[in-house]
Amino acid sequence: MDWEKEIKPLALMVASFLGMFFLPVGAERFDNAVFEALHLVRWYAREHVLLCLIPAFFIAGAIGVFISQASVMKYLGAKANKILAYGVASVSGTVLAVCSCTVLPLFAGIYRMGAGIGPASAFLYSGPAINVLAIVLTARILGPEMGIARAVGAVLFSIVIGLTMHIIYRKVEAAESSSQATIPETPSTRPLWKTAAYFFVMIAVLVFANWGKPMRDHGLWHTLFSLKWAVTAIFSVILGVILVAWFNMTWWKVLAAAVPPAAIAFFAGYVIPREFLPVAAFAAGSIGLSVITGIDKGEAGDWFSSTWTFAKQILPLLLFGVLVAGFLLGRVGHEGIIPLEWVSAAVGGNSLRANFFASIAGAFMYFATLTEVPILQGLIGSGMGKGPALALLLAGPALSLPSILVLNNVMGWKKTATFTALVVVMATVSGIIYGNLF
Repeated sequence: MDWEKEIKPLALMVASFLGMFFLPVGAERFDNAVFEALHLVRWYAREHVLLCLIPAFFIAGAIGVFISQASVMKYLGAKANKILAYGVASVSGTVLAVCSCTVLPLFAGIYRMGAGIGPASAFLYSGPAINVLAIVLTARILGPEMGIARAVGAVLFSIVIGLTMHIIYRKVEAAESSSQATIPETPSTRPLWKTAAYFFVMIAVLVFANWGKPMRDHGLWHTLFSLKWAVTAIFSVILGVILVAWFNMTWWKVLAAAVPPAAIAFFAGYVIPREFLPVAAFAAGSIGLSVITGIDKGEAGDWFSSTWTFAKQILPLLLFGVLVAGFLLGRVGHEGIIPLEWVSAAVGGNSLRANFFASIAGAFMYFATLTEVPILQGLIGSGMGKGPALALLLAGPALSLPSILVLNNVMGWKKTATFTALVVVMATVSGIIYGNLF
């Protein structure tokens, strides 16, 4: 037997056996961490997979099918006008206002279509970080100076990180762009305004389906929240009309896909708890859209095929990452295998260590949109310094363990490590400066 070839399988088997043999089942903290991991992944599946990721997958799939590679390279490629490229990337992220996981399919879509690493990285950071609602909530709960610092820091981060990624990998990009320089502009089958309207409607479904509840029970944000599902339904109907009018899909198939969600929304209140009705209707609509596009032989079929490619590549890694994050750090207000007092003790004051630890913790923790503010409120109450608080705010929403796993699969471990390191270092430096000023 060739022991040189078999030593790795043997070592893996021995390590697996020892890990199972000494598994601390029965220890209160370990058992609680396991339950926290399961609780978090269940919550993630209920709140984010249906409402956030599925629309994001469909948008990413549409980018791959209905936007030409030449167009992406023209506006976001390595040789594109820098002001235009970074302006588009930052504004796009601001409009979407999604979490670190939801932005991944969209990032993968534009990156694989030829977007430069710089603009793509700016988009990747700006989506979760430059969230107007989150910044307003930060200013209201943690103070106006913290809200302003977060807003300014997030905008600067998206541009600086994007430019730094471009500078570091400019030779690689130059080689890639030269090989893609001969790609011709693909003739479009429909006017640009129709394509833009199609994407606008899908983004509107994503945004309004995930519209968060504001703290006040009055005002514009509360009005929009109270109408979120009605607005989502209206845009869903518009999407169905677009599929029939512009994508030549059979009208009765689109209507058949619309019947189950409508029936659930209006008639299933006696069977399904009312709080689950919107999500159940949204799930039925997503399944219907998947079926009618999946069996289509034309453009819609290509759309679903591209969507499914992103889903099967990204979703398993995200769920695994959420499971691990829940085991390590637990949910909001709970703790996993790592005690919360360790985190609180490590982020007191304004030392380099405290800011660095806050940045690292933020980069690996999973924050759903807007949840970082109440988490920080609790940590500040436990003695967290203002500098580390800002560091966590700037690093946390843009990164997480699940997103890092997916990024590694999309752009490789070197670029993923570089992007993560830039976020951590810049958040640490920003935290130190802010802590000394305030």
